[in-house]
Amino acid sequence: MTPESVLTLGQQALQLALLLAAPLLLVSLGVGLLVGVFQAATQINEMTLSFIPKVLAMGATLLFAGPWMLQMLTEFTRRLIESIPGAVH
Repeated sequence: MTPESVLTLGQQALQLALLLAAPLLLVSLGVGLLVGVFQAATQINEMTLSFIPKVLAMGATLLFAGPWMLQMLTEFTRRLIESIPGAVH
């Protein structure tokens, strides 16, 4: 296994991790922003108010995006395992 192939594999793994984390992070950011605007408009300064909507939104995101995320992770793992015989000389 050459250093270039190791770097390529690491790059692909990081890209996959970013791709899998993006939907959850974006939903969390959006819900946090909406709750923050609501808190600013109503002057409710409760720290735990943003927690429940974020948890519910993240659960809904996992419900809808979970199969896609699992498929992407499974495909990457399958390709990685199938490339082992070619990497070992």
